[in-house]
Amino acid sequence: MTSHNLATPTRRAMLRTGGALAAAAALPRFVRAEDRPPLGTWPDGSSGSSVFIGITVPRTGTYAAQGEDELKGYMLAVEHINSGAPLIKQISPKTTKGVLGKEVKYGVADSAAKPNTAVEEQQRFISENKAILMTGSTSSAVAVALNHLAQREKVLYVPGITGSNDTTGKDCVRYSFRQDFYGQTAAAAIGPVLLKTFGKNRKAAFMTPDYTYGHTVTKSVNDYLTKNGGWTMVTNQVSPLGAPDYSSYLTNIANSGAEFLINVNWGHDAVLSTQQAKQFGILPKMTLVIPYQTPFLAKEVGPETTEGVYAATDFWWTLEDKFPLAKMFVEEFQKKYNYRPEWGAENAYMQFALWADAVENAGTFYPPDVIKSYEAGRKLQSFVGEVYWRAADHQLVRPVIIVRGKKPGDMKNPEDFWEVTEIVPGEGLMQAPDAFGCQLGPYT
Repeated sequence: MTSHNLATPTRRAMLRTGGALAAAAALPRFVRAEDRPPLGTWPDGSSGSSVFIGITVPRTGTYAAQGEDELKGYMLAVEHINSGAPLIKQISPKTTKGVLGKEVKYGVADSAAKPNTAVEEQQRFISENKAILMTGSTSSAVAVALNHLAQREKVLYVPGITGSNDTTGKDCVRYSFRQDFYGQTAAAAIGPVLLKTFGKNRKAAFMTPDYTYGHTVTKSVNDYLTKNGGWTMVTNQVSPLGAPDYSSYLTNIANSGAEFLINVNWGHDAVLSTQQAKQFGILPKMTLVIPYQTPFLAKEVGPETTEGVYAATDFWWTLEDKFPLAKMFVEEFQKKYNYRPEWGAENAYMQFALWADAVENAGTFYPPDVIKSYEAGRKLQSFVGEVYWRAADHQLVRPVIIVRGKKPGDMKNPEDFWEVTEIVPGEGLMQAPDAFGCQLGPYT
């Protein structure tokens, strides 16, 4: 059995005495359990003094480093929610200590980026711990699988990292909300930069991981460059998740006549494929482009490899110079974990903070009411400025950040790998809500 960092919540039967009912009636902001039939883990999961969140992140396998970064963001957010820290109150103003006054507890399981494993572990958290929220994913295949579990079990799910268009596209569900950027918005943000910098009618080779994230990101980027700049995809090398050797794919790329290597691989796969591209002499002969940035990539491959490279990302820590909340987050995270947060940690923290805001404004943990609170479209504060949820597909409307790799000599500290070149507003990057086939499904 997978080991768990498990904090089991106290389970208390609901009090049904006249006095308890009278006390509940004095609090009209809360939905009383007797007003609604049971749904998902409600009301059992929120009837005691604490509530429980199930977290599944990859702690082993090709996405492990990114999973650990995500987990740190989740844990810091829980700490801040339970203490009513100043940072969390900037995002969820009604939070005092806990959510609706209840302590947040959680369990952690290793998904190894495998959808079946993630579903099994979350099902266990639902059955054994009455989880009122699920989170985690660094693979979009996991996110899609947990979307479907959330809708079936009527338990809210807030994905971690998921770049596939499908997560809030054809595989969207009423019970899931995605905060981070994805293939379509990455392409629409980085595409104009590539055309302005390098011109039209260029030849590109793509490296694509063989699952929903890879295919949708590659399609979005290629569609943009082809339609708007006359670029040509001369080869698309599709590899399995966790491939140990990229030599055959790189041989094909070397012989393709490409001028650009657009590497969509992620996690350790991105590190290995980039390192091997350099060993093959493909880099710097071809210009590397990273349409969906991998946390820790520059650190792993070295700044001499990412120098001058354009990438689209969710967050970079030097945004602390522009956004006060980013500065607070970077300082709090660095103080606790001794490094500046990558965007996985940023995304994870924001997911919990935005969930707290939705619950506090709903005044209840009853899932349909929390969902409607998300869908209300409130303007919310974040580490990248003002954001809001799009009700039609449950996608957060938020900027995409464009960065360019720094020369080693220009780095001001050992973590100063990227310079922010653009902060692209999110609304203009997004497809129409129904363009990717989103049909959210029922509340109950």
